[in-house]
Amino acid sequence: MTTTEGSATVESEPTGSEELRAKYRAERDKRIREDGAGQYIDPTGRFAHFVDDTYTEVVERDPVFDEVTVALIGGGFSGLCTGAQLKQVGVDDIRIIEAGGDVGGAWYWNRYPGAMCDTASMVYLPLLEETGYRPSMKYTFGHENFEHAQRIATQFGLYENALFSTEVDSLDWDESTCRWIIKTNRGDEIRAQFVSMGTGPIHRPKLPGIPGIETFEGHSFHTSRWDYDYTGGDATGAPLDKLSDKRVGIIGTGATAIQVIPHLAAASKELFVFQRTPSSIDVRNNHPIDPEEFAALDPGWQKKWLANFATLQSGGFADEDLVKDGWTDIAQRVRDRVLEEMEREGESFDMEDFARAFEASDDEKMNEIRARVDTIVEDPDTARDLKPWYRQLCKRPCFHDEYLQSYNVPGVHLVDTDGQGVERIDSTGVWVDGVHYELDCLVFASGFDVHLAHSAGYETVGQDGLKLSDYWDDGMLSMHGIHVNGFPNLFIVGINQGANHIANITHGLNESGATIAAVIAHALEVHADVVELSEQAEADWVAMFDTTTHGFLGNPDCTPGY
Repeated sequence: MTTTEGSATVESEPTGSEELRAKYRAERDKRIREDGAGQYIDPTGRFAHFVDDTYTEVVERDPVFDEVTVALIGGGFSGLCTGAQLKQVGVDDIRIIEAGGDVGGAWYWNRYPGAMCDTASMVYLPLLEETGYRPSMKYTFGHENFEHAQRIATQFGLYENALFSTEVDSLDWDESTCRWIIKTNRGDEIRAQFVSMGTGPIHRPKLPGIPGIETFEGHSFHTSRWDYDYTGGDATGAPLDKLSDKRVGIIGTGATAIQVIPHLAAASKELFVFQRTPSSIDVRNNHPIDPEEFAALDPGWQKKWLANFATLQSGGFADEDLVKDGWTDIAQRVRDRVLEEMEREGESFDMEDFARAFEASDDEKMNEIRARVDTIVEDPDTARDLKPWYRQLCKRPCFHDEYLQSYNVPGVHLVDTDGQGVERIDSTGVWVDGVHYELDCLVFASGFDVHLAHSAGYETVGQDGLKLSDYWDDGMLSMHGIHVNGFPNLFIVGINQGANHIANITHGLNESGATIAAVIAHALEVHADVVELSEQAEADWVAMFDTTTHGFLGNPDCTPGY
């Protein structure tokens, strides 16, 4: 659509349903690539150090040869929640095996400036009542999340038998002894009656496969291995005081970059943000948690808050919204619009009506988010390029109180690539649409190798030599996302084929941990050597997913994203 102002023709923005559908499709089509996930590369060669542990020195030790009741592969919140739940039901013989130098998972590795949780800390941080901890903010920063992971490990005795800076090389089921044999890169050979794998879906950084990326002669690093020696500052938020004379470029404008960019904007001589697709930025409204209000909460408050958040996220009803954030706002908007349509359509209401109600609610929200950009960003061209043209759940929704404001800072430049991405990189900088941007430092906010099903850098071999990778060659098969037929005494803690996690992944991790703990405790109580999943139970669970009609994230108008 166009309008005329004086002698100039101004392109107006679509707001109606059909106009938005057309705009969304056009923006999606710009970003469709035949190589898909193949556009990214592993950090190898000159970038191999991007996966090194820069926080903890690896100390030589003798290999371990022993047996444990439960081995937990991964020391992030998956392993910590499972370990804590096991301890609470009386299972003490537990060992964490973790590649990093400490517990924490994503919060161990991601110490970039501005890192914080995207879900309110009162429901995001697990086991708050059990550890007696009060979060400092509604959205806690990364260093506080890492400290809470350490708190869980300390309080539940999970450090005592842990192996850190240790990567699993292989996991094999020994039918004769009903034990899993775990071999590691440190020469360990550990036998375990039960194994729980919580390796996480986003644990290995990836780089954009941009031509010439290896030729850049300035300084560079990935956000998951932030180089404070170069930038100054620290993970607690101290200013990046070594960048005042530096021209910095950052590639990526996803959830990580949204948190990083305000800090780079405040510190750099010049900052160039190379954007392929803008993120959806809603209000975060972060603030300290009132100690008096927290102290007044009744026992069992966190379970109540978790149930309240999950209920609203699932389109259910609650007397009040305890969390009051952007996630519950989205969910309640959709629910209320659906109810309006149901009343209007009566008994004829069907899934097409449901989809239309969902779409109308989403249009309303996204129009608000795009309008918000205009109220904050002073330069109209920059504001136009920062507006997201897709349904909100097509890409990870972001919430932030300083990101959009960063583009009002002198020296901050948004380099929008109109969906095409960076053209190439050379020894001194970055090229976009034939224009060269000279840089001293290049930050890769290009995310992680995302696997929604279990992924790991080792092979898992179950009964009769069956490899998990072969068993899942045509897609994941499980019951509850935890148990897999042919892999006895093995449990998987993740986010696929499980409960309705929506925004709050840690809630699901803790519930999975409680389930695993209950199963293992029962098996030990009745002296069962093996816990097995039947083929039929697995088939029934997967069939439920195949026949569900409640899928909206696969909308054909969606801009590509994980």
